[in-house]
Amino acid sequence: MSEGTRLTFTPAGVVLGPASLIADGGARSFVVQMKAGRFHGFVVRRGDRVHGYVDRCPHAGLPLAQKLDQYLTADARFIACSWHGALFEPASGLCVGGPCTGQRLMTWPVALVDGEIRTIEKGEPPCI
Repeated sequence: MSEGTRLTFTPAGVVLGPASLIADGGARSFVVQMKAGRFHGFVVRRGDRVHGYVDRCPHAGLPLAQKLDQYLTADARFIACSWHGALFEPASGLCVGGPCTGQRLMTWPVALVDGEIRTIEKGEPPCI
C-alpha cells in the first residue's frame, strides 16, 4: 500500500486528543496518517461516551460530510450523509432513513481513556 491508500482501520492505542476536542453532542473528523496509507474517520461524543466511524457512507462510498466536521443533523439527533440524506443513529451507526436504510456505518473502535480519545481494540469496552 502507498501513502495515498485510504485505510479502513487504525491500530489500538492511537491518542486522538483530549475529550475537549469534541463538544458534548458534537462530532469531529480525524485523519490518521500511517505508513500503509491514510485513515479518515470521525467521532461523535455523547457525554462521557464516544462513538467512532469510518468516514464512508455505505450507500455510495463517499465521505459523509461535505464540510469539515459537519456530520450531525441541525438538532444533533442523527449522523447525516450530506450527499444523499441518509440518517444514522450516533450510538450504533444504523441507518434509519434514506437510501441505505438498515445498513450500518463501519465502526472505528474508540474510547475515552483518562480524559483522552483513543483508539481501542475491537471488543474492548467503549468507555474505560
